[in-house]
Amino acid sequence: MGQVADLPGAACLELVDGVIHLDPKTALLEAMLAGWVRQQRTRFLNEDGTIQPRVSLVRRLVDFTNAYPWQWRPADAEAFIEHLRSTNRERPIAMSTGRGYETTLALFMDFLTDRRYGWSAECLERFGQVPQQVFHEDNRAAHVVDYEGRPGRRPLTYDEVQALFDAVDARVEQSRDRGRKGGLTALRDAALLKTVYAFGLRRNETRMLDLADLRRNPKMPQCGRYGGLFVRFGKASNGSPPKRRTVLTVPEMDWIVGVLDHWVSEVRPLLSPGNLPALFVTERSSRMSLRGLNVAFAQARNAAGLPPEHDLHALRHSYVTHLVEFGYPEKFVSLQVGHGYASTTAIYTGVSDEYRNRLVERSLRDRHPEMWEDE
Repeated sequence: MGQVADLPGAACLELVDGVIHLDPKTALLEAMLAGWVRQQRTRFLNEDGTIQPRVSLVRRLVDFTNAYPWQWRPADAEAFIEHLRSTNRERPIAMSTGRGYETTLALFMDFLTDRRYGWSAECLERFGQVPQQVFHEDNRAAHVVDYEGRPGRRPLTYDEVQALFDAVDARVEQSRDRGRKGGLTALRDAALLKTVYAFGLRRNETRMLDLADLRRNPKMPQCGRYGGLFVRFGKASNGSPPKRRTVLTVPEMDWIVGVLDHWVSEVRPLLSPGNLPALFVTERSSRMSLRGLNVAFAQARNAAGLPPEHDLHALRHSYVTHLVEFGYPEKFVSLQVGHGYASTTAIYTGVSDEYRNRLVERSLRDRHPEMWEDE
């Protein structure tokens, strides 16, 4: 134990013997980051979604402290997080974001202080200092509640969902009345937002849907080719590939069948997508971008007069909540939305007072049927 090994990311593999750098400290930092990137790649972590944001965060701490990792102390990292949380900033980070930053920086320092990679020995030999862990149990944000998001963010009520859809449908009518070319994109946005809600999809899951992902359900032949969606780009975790699942069309949401059929059969061909397999396409015959999805929701939200705290993900929260209120079992709801743990689904759920009142009334009827004998 404690011996330097030829592990991916080890100092002996990243540093070239006999090379004299004009700026040795910066050169060592870059070698460290290159080694950390290599170590994470061997674990099949996502390059754009995980590795590069982590490297960027380390560089931000370097810039903030004007010091190198082997010079950092816990007070430096604490000051960095406090700066990001400051209310003087235009957009202070949330506690959950801060905890994620602390975890990332702790992982980087674990990498540097692990003797098997040899970085501590290199720092001691070159600069007489060794890196130390900057985040530990006593100076990291404690995780004491299940949900730490903004209080203003919540599932939409049935009336709010209807207002959102009314707003996007009104945009379609306005575009038609004015004879504008935007009518096709308005129809697309209407179908897109309704699909997100009717299947409880995430942004990227929606963006990456192809026509081939439309599924028939033998138990619901009346839905035709829209009995479900095969989600191929579900949220990945711990270096795994995107998770896949089939989301069934539930009877309470079967209105989506007509919406999708109109979009696929009549509207989408007018955008001339050619051989593009994407379900939702732009007027330039390309796949929708994540930003395009956000803009579509924001326009409908603002037109409906809904609070600005809501984003596209609110439709997914609403879907979970409404499935629970429809009476679907917890396991079924978790499978529909691709949650590995029921506790995650519970966080998404925000049932209405009316629903809870119905449960209380049902319990009273079961316990005291004589109270309702005269009805």
